[in-house]
Amino acid sequence: MSSTFVQLLLKHAAQRPDAPALRVKEYGIWQTTTWSALAELVKALAGGLAAAGLQRGQHIVVIGDNRPRLYASMLAAQALGAIPVPLYQDAAATEYTFPINNAEVAYAIGENQEQVDKLLELRESCPQLSHIWFDDERGLRNYQEPGLTSLDQLIEAGKAYHAQHPGTYEATVRSGQVSEVAAMFFTSGTTGNPKGVVHTHHTLLDRARAGADFDRLLANEEVLAYLPPAWIGQNIFSYAQWLACGYVVNCPESAATVTIDLKEIGPTYYFAPPRIFEGLLTSVMIRMEDASAIKRRLFHYFMDVARRVGPELMDGKSVGAADALLYKLGDLCIYGPLRNTLGLSRVRVAYTAGEAIGPDLFNFYRAIGVNLKQLYGSTETAVFVCLQPDHEVKSDTVGVPIAGVEIKLTDSGEILVKSPGLLKEYYKNPAATQEVLSADGWYHTGDAGFLDHSGHLKIIDRAKDVGRLMGGLHDGAIFAPKYVENKLKFFPFIKEAVAFGDRREKVCAFINIDFEAAGNWAEKRNLPYAGYTDLAAKPETQDLIRQCVEKVNADLAQDDKLAGSQISRFLILHKELDADDGEMTRTRKVKRGYINTKYQVLVDALYSDKSEQFIQTQVKFEDGRTGQVSATLKISDVKTFPSVQKAA
Repeated sequence: MSSTFVQLLLKHAAQRPDAPALRVKEYGIWQTTTWSALAELVKALAGGLAAAGLQRGQHIVVIGDNRPRLYASMLAAQALGAIPVPLYQDAAATEYTFPINNAEVAYAIGENQEQVDKLLELRESCPQLSHIWFDDERGLRNYQEPGLTSLDQLIEAGKAYHAQHPGTYEATVRSGQVSEVAAMFFTSGTTGNPKGVVHTHHTLLDRARAGADFDRLLANEEVLAYLPPAWIGQNIFSYAQWLACGYVVNCPESAATVTIDLKEIGPTYYFAPPRIFEGLLTSVMIRMEDASAIKRRLFHYFMDVARRVGPELMDGKSVGAADALLYKLGDLCIYGPLRNTLGLSRVRVAYTAGEAIGPDLFNFYRAIGVNLKQLYGSTETAVFVCLQPDHEVKSDTVGVPIAGVEIKLTDSGEILVKSPGLLKEYYKNPAATQEVLSADGWYHTGDAGFLDHSGHLKIIDRAKDVGRLMGGLHDGAIFAPKYVENKLKFFPFIKEAVAFGDRREKVCAFINIDFEAAGNWAEKRNLPYAGYTDLAAKPETQDLIRQCVEKVNADLAQDDKLAGSQISRFLILHKELDADDGEMTRTRKVKRGYINTKYQVLVDALYSDKSEQFIQTQVKFEDGRTGQVSATLKISDVKTFPSVQKAA
């Protein structure tokens, strides 16, 4: 890939001027932007930014949902050689302070009033933040802040700039080099301040093209952009690969309309983290609870057929004539309508990444005819390291190294990667850069895993999180917390889990119930509840979760290496783990260390002989207010099972 992002944009505009590049849904109607119109918009925005003083090498923050004019703003910054820095739109204002000051940001673009208010709030702690532009003017007409203007005004200023400086924009774009920095993404910051991951045009576009070639992506693909643009996974699928391939990116009207918009667009190329697939499946199961007895029986009968033969058919293998006929009938009656309900009826390739996905959840989608696959990568590797080839899909691996990637393992089992997509550096953090990038070009992923006999990579856990049990029946056994947590989260009634056990004699866990799924379950049983805390404390809910945990334990007992990770005791937390309370990252990864410290009294209770523990916790509400939530939590013992291999 020898072009920059903006050079690719101009190629598409020249070769396919009237083809759709972006769509956005506004007031229920899809609006289309063609490649030629997008190129003109980017030029105008670039002129406005140049007139405002944005220069090559400077950073500009972009905050908001997926919106065509925000995409165009990032391209406009790149056209000038500046560096867009997308930040999470649902973060609190204080979470922007470090990135803005670290990158010395003077320019920012916010989608709407919510983002503008947060940026204005930061001006005291970020005095260099002099220019703020907004896309949606609703609620902002009477704002009189210095340096605050709309993108409409920026566009007009850009047109005037180009009239005074003809040819400057084109020359600047032509002079762009693929070795220049294209974007910076801040990591989640699970153990301290986030780190700015610096990527060039080459690293991002090389991996975008490698992924596109792997799955034979074409310009006629349809993609729905609904995840945060600050997450590099969304940025690769809906920005880098979009420009590499020239396909259509569709932006939903709002987070509330994503499922409707998904069905209307019918994407052919789809990406979602496991939590999204979990949510879709949970919604299906809740609806099936409301269906008639005949429909429920039909659903379960044909789902048994699908689980038996669907993955085999998806992998191109033959099944018996009777099973093939039954599957076709099931596809007509159940699977086809189900795929349509989920908005996945046209999907040719679907990927999940970010967290491990439960095998039952993974196989469910493949069983109903969705070509769901797993990939492995990170912010530092520009996402694409390993992908699963069609007909070689396994629920317990993340695929094979793709073009340009080398993998090796350290003696401790840590995965090292060499790839054209590796980060240039961590911004202003040479010590952290040297820690992960060796002198000979190997990136230390921090993940533990191994390559199986067929060359597929299997991830066990984060290397730093893999621990050992000490004392007791399973002394010295491996403890893989994330592996255990993901098994728990397969159950629709469990939304989050945090497992403890490193250097302890047994494994215990915190559990968050899924309020929607558990609430529906309770209502079917005429079980009254007053809210999350009340429902979580019900003895019936405790029994429900205990059954789920015991099923996980029975499954873990099948693996001699992980049999010691069976859960002995658990409690259901009185509140949902929340990024606003510092308990999770914005990509919904639990901050294990922070939770261990914050809820030390509960951890201690789990490892004592107590049957309950009182807890009072401060929480932050959506409107910024704080309050207290208190409860006496019941601690439940769980049945564990002998290792099957040892028993044999």
